[in-house]
Amino acid sequence: MSINKKRRTGLQEIANLIGISKMTVSRFLRDPKLVSESLQLQISAAIDKLGYIPNKAPDMLSNAKSNAIGVLLPSLTNQVFADVLKGIEIETDKYSYQTMIAHTGYNPEKEEKRLRSLLAYNIDGLILTERTHTAATRKMIEISGVPVVEIMDSVSPCIDMAVGFDNFMATKTMIHRMINKGHLHIAYFSARQDDRSIIRQKAYEEAMSEVGLIPKTFATKESSSYSLGTQLLHQALKEYPQIDGVFSTNDDLALGVLFECQRLNISVPDQIAVAGFHGHDVGQVVTPKLASISTPRIEIGQKSAEMLLKSINGETITQKVIDFPVEYLDGESI
Repeated sequence: MSINKKRRTGLQEIANLIGISKMTVSRFLRDPKLVSESLQLQISAAIDKLGYIPNKAPDMLSNAKSNAIGVLLPSLTNQVFADVLKGIEIETDKYSYQTMIAHTGYNPEKEEKRLRSLLAYNIDGLILTERTHTAATRKMIEISGVPVVEIMDSVSPCIDMAVGFDNFMATKTMIHRMINKGHLHIAYFSARQDDRSIIRQKAYEEAMSEVGLIPKTFATKESSSYSLGTQLLHQALKEYPQIDGVFSTNDDLALGVLFECQRLNISVPDQIAVAGFHGHDVGQVVTPKLASISTPRIEIGQKSAEMLLKSINGETITQKVIDFPVEYLDGESI
């Protein structure tokens, strides 16, 4: 057994930092209202500073392997992450590891809360899908000493290991493909405003500006859906009547645009070209076939789990960042 988990911060360390009894800290953890408001603030601050993680496993097992890894996913309805999870479990099943899944909703504070709970179960490693973490999340990861793989991006700075693809270059390449087919008034449709959507927006803007075209972004913090794609198209037709192309941050929005163009008798790609991101199967069976960027989600899941399990078992990971290629599907919509 080569896993080397760090000793966790205990209640006594929190008590010592503030100069109170361990019992007072214990009371606070049971119910914060059992201590005064000023103490509530002091204890909360100490917990964040020391990266305290409650331990639901008995003390005698606190340094043992749990044969479980934590997987934090930003969405449970998005096909992208269903595919990633499938890849992770292909690998974990081989070694009889359990996956403990938590949903973060693209929210760093929610990620922190879920992570605290997962680490309480003494998991052996973590797979994270986002790169923006709270200071408390980073501290807990550091204190726990468990290996971490961040996925879906091979360029952004990572805590330790990363598996993904270059969102920026993938987007720029697709925009250039659209421009080369004669579309000069391309708009970018974005939802959620998560890290990767913003990276794609910057890449789109750079690709347009490089050839002297004016970028026009339509973005919302709402969740992606076909109907949101429809709404964004109507907004764009009103505010940007010369529009002749739409690049969407994902296939859901792109398909919503495609279906609404058909309903409005707008010819695709002659009047408006439409492209998405991720290359879902549904986009390849509609007419016209959706142009998209096919990403290797299952392979990313497998590789991230493989690296994590090797690290858990004390193997040295020589290549800490894995960059997967993407495939450009021109379909029939650009």
